[in-house]
Amino acid sequence: MAEQLALQPIDYAHEIVEAASEMQASDIVLLDVHEACDFTDYFVIMTAESSRQIRALQDDIQQAMKLNGLPPHHVEGTRDSGWILLDFGDVIAHLMGPDEREFYDLEGVWPAAVELLRLQ
Repeated sequence: MAEQLALQPIDYAHEIVEAASEMQASDIVLLDVHEACDFTDYFVIMTAESSRQIRALQDDIQQAMKLNGLPPHHVEGTRDSGWILLDFGDVIAHLMGPDEREFYDLEGVWPAAVELLRLQ
């Protein structure tokens, strides 16, 4: 029987980026925040154009992570609020509408974060 290798937090973050990209999220950013905060290592921030797309992104990301053995520890927000936070422990995904993304400016809130990837 083949031994399954455990994924590292960066691998999980890339899985989220891939799922978001496949669902046509825009402005996907992967930030390394481990030096800036003590509660997680990576943020994946993305923009969805509608509450319907936010819900589809949530479903697909949760399914992808579940297949990799990592269900969310915590989920906050609703698709109608314009912001859903999926907490996977070492990786937190932020699914945001355009207005919420601009207003909360998470990249600006975490200036010590290192941008590892950006997909327009």
